[in-house]
Amino acid sequence: MDESRHKVLIVDDDPAVLELYRDLLSQLPSHPEIFTTTSGARALAMLKSERFRLLLCDLKMPKMDGLQVLTIVRRRFPELRTVVMTAVHNEEFRSRAYSLGVDLFWLKPDTQQNMEMFLQCIEGQLGRDEEGGFRGVQSKSLMDLIQMECLSQASTLLRITRGSTIGRIWISSGELIDAETDGARGETAFRRILAWKAGTFENLPAEPGRERTINKSANALLLEAAQAMDEVAAPSTQTAEEVENTDNRKTALRTASLTRVGADFFVSLPQEGEGKAEGWGTEATQEFGGWMRLAFGICQKLGRELHAGDLEHLDARCMDQRIVLLPEEEKVYLVGWPAAKTEQPIEKTKQLVASWDS
Repeated sequence: MDESRHKVLIVDDDPAVLELYRDLLSQLPSHPEIFTTTSGARALAMLKSERFRLLLCDLKMPKMDGLQVLTIVRRRFPELRTVVMTAVHNEEFRSRAYSLGVDLFWLKPDTQQNMEMFLQCIEGQLGRDEEGGFRGVQSKSLMDLIQMECLSQASTLLRITRGSTIGRIWISSGELIDAETDGARGETAFRRILAWKAGTFENLPAEPGRERTINKSANALLLEAAQAMDEVAAPSTQTAEEVENTDNRKTALRTASLTRVGADFFVSLPQEGEGKAEGWGTEATQEFGGWMRLAFGICQKLGRELHAGDLEHLDARCMDQRIVLLPEEEKVYLVGWPAAKTEQPIEKTKQLVASWDS
């Protein structure tokens, strides 16, 4: 047996769920060894006899539920990383789980993109070292934590402590509402808190009546913060691993943005020059880029010949998808939407583009 491979234990009372997650997690890049059990009591016995890196635990189970298991685990195995998986969207469960120090609370993924994000987070839990980060999502940056809260459409008050300094971030149904720290409020406070490298946090009950001072989307603010951090830490001073982590963080933020609005894919292309297209959610980025350049050029030429002005947008449909081509000042964007589920795709495309590069 390869001792260098991490061991992962999955606890769920549904054998079909165990089999599904065994198959998915076995394919992670780190190739962990996967163990499963349908019983909380059996899980505790296995943790005592084997050294596990990560525990994934369902909340609702007969006899001994997930919260009971996690309470015992946190006391007996404080170094074990813990992930809650549940199909129940319950803020009380979430708060209780985080108060027990779980590293990740995740609603069981219901889309392919959510599943991909979930697997990325699990791989991150397996691969990162023990130092730094915010307790509760071990070795995760605060940006990762806020992104996960917004992606799961949580409503909560995050209380973050760094030494004697306290910061608070209000989230309602996955949207940033307000932040405050050290006399600052709103976006200013949010950016200050994001600059903290380590600390502790706790999830407190949501405050539905909190006045909104932050109107930008979470992903827009997180991307701004990521870009600001990149400027401070120039690539020449970053290790290859740090550069890769930065790229992965940006990719995760972009993917989360698509998931939240229900888009299938997003492609951007410079209007001028021969710059390459960038795409998320599709493997045909350059093919789409070539079509975008051709379609945009034809429409612009037609507009000039007809004295109709510049192209505002192009809306195309097929049996199962609807795509919108949207030119802006410097770039052209192409967004794909599910045809049967999307209303007002042009307006949604404009909103997505506005938050994407704001």
